[in-house]
This record gives sequence, C-alpha cells and structure tokens, in this order.
Amino acid sequence: MNSISFDNNRIIPSKVICIGRNYVEHIYELKNEIPASMVVFNKPNSAITDSLHVFTPDTRFEGEICFLMMDGKIAGIGFGLDLTKAEIQNHLKSKGLPWERAKGFDGSCVVGEFVTFDAPLESLRMTLHINGFLVQEATYDLMIYKPLCMIKEIESFMRFEDGDIIMSGTPKGVNTYHVGDTFIGKIFSGERLLVENAWVVKSYI
Repeated sequence: MNSISFDNNRIIPSKVICIGRNYVEHIYELKNEIPASMVVFNKPNSAITDSLHVFTPDTRFEGEICFLMMDGKIAGIGFGLDLTKAEIQNHLKSKGLPWERAKGFDGSCVVGEFVTFDAPLESLRMTLHINGFLVQEATYDLMIYKPLCMIKEIESFMRFEDGDIIMSGTPKGVNTYHVGDTFIGKIFSGERLLVENAWVVKSYI
C-alpha cells in the first residue's frame, strides 16, 4: 500500500476522494456545464505517489488544495496534482462512461508532504508555478463547494477512513507538461505559507 508523509509520519490512505468541476472558470475552460450537484470520484491507493511523471502527451496536470482526514475531520493540508489522460477522459465522457481509466491510473495522484491544519478554512489559497511562471491560483472564495460542504456530501454515501485524502478541485490553468519541467505548489493561509512542495517531471519509461 502506498503511503504519504503527515508531519514526518507515514500514513496510508485507503482512498483519495476527488471533487470535480469545483471552480467556475475551470468548468468554462474545458467547455463543461456547471453541474447541478457535486461531482465526486475516487482514486485508489495505487494512484498515490510523490513523483511526477509524463504518461502520455495528452496527460494534464490539475493543481489542488488537499485535505487529510482523521476522525472524520480535517487534520492536515497539502498540495496535490490530479493527473488526467485527457483523450481517454473525453472519450469516456462522450459515451457516458466512468472516468477511472483517465483519472485513477497508477501515479495519477501526486502529493507532497501534509502538515497539521491550523488555519481558518476561509483563508486558504494555493498557487502552482511551472518553470518559474504562475499557472494556477485558487482561493476558498472561488470554490463552488466549500470543504465542510464536501465532507457532508461525501459522508452521505461513503465512510472516511483515517488518512483519506480529499482533493478539492482545480482552478483554471490546466495544461499538458513535459519531462524536465519544474513544478512548485504552495498552500497559504492569507500570506502565511503553510506547505510547499516541488517536483521535477520524469519520464514514465
């Protein structure tokens, strides 16, 4: 089973629960419709990694604020990348089929270190820089569904296990990427840096 680092301890998440289409500008960016209800899908434990690879030329990155759950509550926070094989996802969407082949493949949940969450949810902000350029930025205010709303909805049909991760959705700015690119993801409370992680993209082969 794959593990993550939480305050320098190893934790094994049973699953990663992802919120899709949670930022309006990202929905428009991909020419999707605003959903009538929360879009929820899972990534398995085998998707979790601390390395960033290029899998296919159409693989896209999606930077996200991630929450670590303990005792049914948010205990930690980290930065994550939800990787998507875009061509496969578009085909599956056109057929009304599930997304697992495009979203749940091994290595598709790239996460860095999680730290204890000790800030107001309303103060959260994330940034993603690639090769020194700001490509994504998101704040709590821009989320359609806020974190506590996510937890309530998820708990209506699925139990949290300690160590489970919630990926809260991505803002506009998703794109493909290349071997050698440098990613730096940061989570802030206001102007205070909570956690920062960096990756250099590797080839999958």
